[in-house]
Amino acid sequence: DPAVTQPQPVKPKKALNVVLGFILGLFISVGAVLARAMLRRGVEAPEQLEEHGISVYATIPMSEWLDKRTRLRKKNLFSNQQRHRTKNIPFLAVDNPADSAVEAVRALRTSLHFAMMETENNILMITGATPDSGKTFVSSTLAAVIAQSDQKVLFIDADLRRGYSHNLFTVSNEHGLSEYLAGKDELNKVIQHFGKGGFDVITRGQVPPNPSELLMRDRMRQLLEWANDHYDLVIVDTPPMLAVSDAAVVGRSVGTSLLVARFGLNTAKEVSLSMQRLEQAGVNIKGAILNGVIKRASTAYSYGYNYYGYSYSEKE
Repeated sequence: DPAVTQPQPVKPKKALNVVLGFILGLFISVGAVLARAMLRRGVEAPEQLEEHGISVYATIPMSEWLDKRTRLRKKNLFSNQQRHRTKNIPFLAVDNPADSAVEAVRALRTSLHFAMMETENNILMITGATPDSGKTFVSSTLAAVIAQSDQKVLFIDADLRRGYSHNLFTVSNEHGLSEYLAGKDELNKVIQHFGKGGFDVITRGQVPPNPSELLMRDRMRQLLEWANDHYDLVIVDTPPMLAVSDAAVVGRSVGTSLLVARFGLNTAKEVSLSMQRLEQAGVNIKGAILNGVIKRASTAYSYGYNYYGYSYSEKE
């Protein structure tokens, strides 16, 4: 018998294929993200760093007070980058000085006192392993805590790409570190006093086209030498170590350095690699600070609020 043929060509069901393809792709993407998250587990206990020979100088808990206010702010903002352009960023050390996170930084102050007794100068650099570690939270809170003990403190925002201490301290950013390093301004024009915190501040200034090159100039070394002679403590906030090399450049001129890692976010390998790169650059790196810790009832740890976090790209 002759074969029976369809009166019309068989057409693929395009709409059905598109829907099935979309659903399949969605499941594959979600599965890949979940698998990556399970394989890339961040540090969940100080012992995980100590096993790598890394001294842990402090563990800073999540601030529930700050977490609530950060969530409220996020609801009113359109993007992550806009968050840092807003001037109403809460400053925990001033707005809620009795918070447990601030108390942990006070304990860090005591540890630092002994760690810096034999250093060549009184300059402390604080950097992070990666973005979102909370380095600016730690460095700014530490500046306020030490200033409260009647010491003269200078905070330098050396994150020339993404620094936002001017918003945190509600001071001007028209004249800052980048202008001084470029030779446009002198020190008396870039140093400001943050009254509520009780310490002096040099903001980052306008974002330059060549941040690393500016930090390598002799004027940066001269600034740190001058500050060392005029302040009891100088705190330098630098970009994340694994993002750019600026911390290695600045770190050669400081007496002590600490690296901030976020619980549940940064892996022990990232922290170890960051410290290794700093040591290779000749930086005196003392140890790490674990930030944003939540201790649940089950004693399991997780990372907390994404305070002062950002994805690392140049900022206006």
